[in-house]
Amino acid sequence: MSESREIGIEEFSRVDLRVGVVKKAEKIPGSRKLLKLLVDLGSEERQLLAGIAEWYNPDELVGKQVVVVANLKPKKIMGYVSHGMVLATCDENSKPVLITTSEPVRPGAKVC
Repeated sequence: MSESREIGIEEFSRVDLRVGVVKKAEKIPGSRKLLKLLVDLGSEERQLLAGIAEWYNPDELVGKQVVVVANLKPKKIMGYVSHGMVLATCDENSKPVLITTSEPVRPGAKVC
């Protein structure tokens, strides 16, 4: 088991995890890692950047439900602003695997 810094439930409860549906996905020109995603979070659509272009074809992501950190501060990368983060596994010996739902849920559903 890898070492990680423990946090209290109060700190964890500040993270807003939501289910989103990928509406559009495209490669970022000039980047081999980044994809630009348009994700439906129920009450709004957001642009998110994800470093998964080496493993995922944009077309296979459209319609997929993903888990998003919805209250992350926006970050500008290569001239594009990401308004959240798509969650994936990070095993350095294999491709990242997106965190999704086992059954369809409504866009914007809170992970609890």
